[in-house]
Amino acid sequence: MHVVMLPWSAFGHIIPFFQLSVAIAKAGVRVSLVSTPRNIERLPKLPPNLSSLIKFVELPFPTMEDGQIFPEGAEATVDVPFEKIQFLKVAFDLLQQPFKQYVADASPDWIIVDFFPHWVTEICREYGVPLVFFAVLSASTSAFLGPVDGGRPSRPSPESMTSPPEWITFSSSVALKGFEEKAFLSGDATDEASVRNNLIRKLSTDFEA
Repeated sequence: MHVVMLPWSAFGHIIPFFQLSVAIAKAGVRVSLVSTPRNIERLPKLPPNLSSLIKFVELPFPTMEDGQIFPEGAEATVDVPFEKIQFLKVAFDLLQQPFKQYVADASPDWIIVDFFPHWVTEICREYGVPLVFFAVLSASTSAFLGPVDGGRPSRPSPESMTSPPEWITFSSSVALKGFEEKAFLSGDATDEASVRNNLIRKLSTDFEA
């Protein structure tokens, strides 16, 4: 059994995927954790007894064009200012072809991703690999954002975040205030370089996985 894992380039995502890799390897399953070289360098050391079961796969970011530049050596959100995270998203999306080639060569039994790489769904369909969505968000946050109905998000607009979720079967007053909704989606509002914002990426991956 071989499981491939691809987290988004933020350590709030990479570390939970690393921890999940360790947990899966303890069950005797081979795991390949895919990320960029510098992100892998910054991961904790593997438990010696699991080093034969966990492999780190380095996929460098392809060269970016059109002046979409962030600091040299930047490979995670911690390395870039907030306004340049949109370019990190662009760079991450350029991993689609290298990752597809890796899947073709490695022939994994399962692929585990989080919200960001929505394009992995197409790769899994092409190669017949089952896909698992691993949410690093809390269950309460996922419940607040809501389910996907036929590919349509339950929260179609920023304003919809300011009302309690209708799909919760018990009484709830949980809702974002106006200033909270703006802060919650601020990264998406300034995201001009990336084609899909974070919420649409998450909902696309949820729906397909």
